[in-house]
Order: sequence, then C-alpha cells, then structure tokens
Amino acid sequence: MSTINDTILVTGGAGFIGSNFVLTWMKANSAAVVNLDLLTYAGNAANLASVEADPHYTFVHGDICYAELVGSLLREHRPRAIVHFAAESHVDRSIVSPEAFIRTNVMGTFTLLEQARTYWSELDESGRTGFRFLHVSTDEVYGTLGPDDPAFSETTAYAPNSPYAASKAGSDHLARAYFHTFGLPVLTTNCSNNYGPFQFPEKLIPLMILNALEGKPLPVYGDGKNVRDWLFVEDHCAAVRRVLESGRPGETYNVGGNSERANIDVVTAICDLVDEMRPEAGAAARRELITYVQDRPGHDRRYAIDAGKITHELNWKPAERFESGLRKTVRWYLENSEWIDGVRTGAYREWLTENYGERRNAGTKGLGT
Repeated sequence: MSTINDTILVTGGAGFIGSNFVLTWMKANSAAVVNLDLLTYAGNAANLASVEADPHYTFVHGDICYAELVGSLLREHRPRAIVHFAAESHVDRSIVSPEAFIRTNVMGTFTLLEQARTYWSELDESGRTGFRFLHVSTDEVYGTLGPDDPAFSETTAYAPNSPYAASKAGSDHLARAYFHTFGLPVLTTNCSNNYGPFQFPEKLIPLMILNALEGKPLPVYGDGKNVRDWLFVEDHCAAVRRVLESGRPGETYNVGGNSERANIDVVTAICDLVDEMRPEAGAAARRELITYVQDRPGHDRRYAIDAGKITHELNWKPAERFESGLRKTVRWYLENSEWIDGVRTGAYREWLTENYGERRNAGTKGLGT
C-alpha cells in the first residue's frame, strides 16, 4: 500500500484557465504542483515563468493520452488530487476539425480516469479517503436556452450542439461512471465562459481587444445577440479550489459569473475601454470597426448558469463584477505586448484567416453608434 503526498497533478496547466489556476494555487497553498501539458497551440509555458524556478512546481511536457506517462507520474509523485483542465476547447476549431477534440477530451479523460483508478486502488485507506479527481467541464454540455428559459442547473439534461460540447459531455459521463461504478472519488465542475489574462486570442474577448487596438475589423457572428454568462478566470480558479477542498465526491457543481451579456454588448464595452485606455487623436470610435459576419453552424443562442448549489453548499460566489473584470482584462492585454507577440504564430494567423475570412465576405458592415 502507498501513501499520498501533499501534491496535486494538474493537467493542461499551461493553458488559459490551467495556468491561472496554478499561479493562484501557488500563492494560496503549500501543496506542490506537477503540471502535465502537451503545449499545443493554446498552451504556453511562458504563462508560468514566475513559478518555474519554484521547488514546489514541476513541469512535465507530455500527453494525457499516454497511459504509461500518466501512470508513472502518479507513482512517482503520489498526488492527493488530479485537477483535470486539459482539453481542446474552441468551438470553431471543433467544427473545422473534430477529431482532435474526441482524442483529447474523450480518450484523454478516459486514460486519466483509468490510471487514476489503478493508482487510487493501490493507496492505503487514508490515501484512498483523501484522494480526489476533479474534472473541469463546461456549460456547453447542456445545449442552448431560450430568452426566458431558467438557467442551467446540475440536473439539466445534456444536449450538446457542437463537436466540442459533445466531446466534453462524453468526458463528463465517463467521470460520473467512474464514481458510480468503481467508487473513484470524482468531482465535476461545469463553468460558464471564462475571460481574463493569458487567454489565447482566438476567443471573443482577447480577439476583440487586440483587433480594436490595431484598428482591424471586429468580426461578430450573426446578429450579435447570442448571450453568454461571463466568469472572471480567477473567480473560476477560486471555485475549483473550493470544490477540491470541500466538494462531495460524485457531485457536480455549476460555476457561473452571474453576468449574462449579449456578445454585441461585450464587444461594444471592449471598444469603449480601448478608446478610454488607448485614445487615438482624430480616430473614429472603435465601435465603427464592428463587422457582422456569417453565423457559425449550430451556434447556441444563450447560456446561463444557476450557481446556487456551489453557493449554498460551499459558500462560493464570484468576487468580480463583469465591468471590473473586463477592465482588468483589457488593461492586461494592453500592458503585455511581449506575451501577445509570443503567441501570435503563423499557425494562429492562418487560423483566423481560415475561420473568419469567408464569413466576413458574407456579412454587413458596422454597428455604428
């Protein structure tokens, strides 16, 4: 029998949410972190430059689909928890190329669960009692809402509408099954749209910030009235820590920001903040850059999260209002040009051209004032 160490294994810890989690974890906790990340296009080791020399931090470049690697890390470091962020996460990419999403999100999660089950079964009684597998997922597994529908709760039926959402739904079902079938102490969180520092600039908020800054068109899908609940990434990280500390094994906790906004309202708010923080004498308002483009296939109309369970059971609620969080986010992107230059590879630019170029030709110009 084996004991466990005061260590956590984080998957995808060089990505947007994962790196914010590692950074905030190491500020607030003494437990060591082992970060397993493949460093695909959206993973960036530079996000973690401030902790890379910390003896409590270990980075491992590797793939969660490789069972031998995952098993060896568990045996070597004997973590008390796995926090599983690693995922392909961009809906548009899943429409163009679904295969990578099935491999990482479904097969990768399966590999982690299988290796965790083997590791957990070999622990002593105290270790098995204390171990946790926390699976981080998305509200997109629930499908779409009408304008007057109640927000998604933990009992909402799954109805994924994109390959990305379907792959995450599959991983959620696997996590649930490993708890109910094998007793593996699994926790699941389903979060709303995150925003904040280190987000790869293919997602709505950083893309609009950078295009507005550079005077480029701001591509808005359809009529711009698709609604999302926005969650500041540090609030999400705090929720994950709370669930890891006090959540009940086998349970799901929805994590939301209490900040429903239409996409067009988010974009105009970004334009106004960039105008305020980086004014250009004589230039038109950045709102004039807004360009409506052809909607993407299967675009869900509205997401909303009911976070009542995590609030009532675990005393968590978001600390950041959307307006203050967005201001912090815009400022971060304006002040971190070196990081931005580092992630803007040729592959990223090609992706933007492929995804938005033809759509822009089908759209009409401008929101105006």
